Amino acid sequence: MQNELSEDINNKNIRAVCKNDLEQCVEVIRSSFKTVADELGFTEKEAPRFTAFATTLQRLLYHYEQEKRPMFAYWEDEQIVGYYSLLKQNNDECELNNLCVLEEYRHNNIGKSLLKHAFSEAEKMGCCRLNIGIVEENTKLRNWYEVNGAKHIKTQKYDFFPFTCGYMRKEL
Repeated sequence: MQNELSEDINNKNIRAVCKNDLEQCVEVIRSSFKTVADELGFTEKEAPRFTAFATTLQRLLYHYEQEKRPMFAYWEDEQIVGYYSLLKQNNDECELNNLCVLEEYRHNNIGKSLLKHAFSEAEKMGCCRLNIGIVEENTKLRNWYEVNGAKHIKTQKYDFFPFTCGYMRKEL
């Protein structure tokens, strides 16, 4: 019962993002992903396309206005502390983008609440699977997604990243 109650409270903290929220979302994304870059030792110079360095207000505006991506944030005291968006792909699949939680709010099940919310939203969009991209070397994150039902499906190395991209999938 306590877990169910906690989940209900957490879901009340998740709301759709409005255009006016996008600037705060950029800061949350950049800050959250920067901890990964710092932990794994790569910089903006060697990985300018990495989320921590490449996310801008213009990019999120494009996702919001042109691509019409569903975007959600986790709010704590009227401040965004977590975020994710979904991209409907050409088939019955969705891609999870930029799921993140500010470092000081991690380990409080906020990420898990956002992930479960993303599963539900993807299903509402008619998707039967959710695709997830990760930094393969981030084994903590890979393990976390696996514990939450995702399966690792492949890796890919790109010249423009100093890390390997891992791809995961969750059947919905």
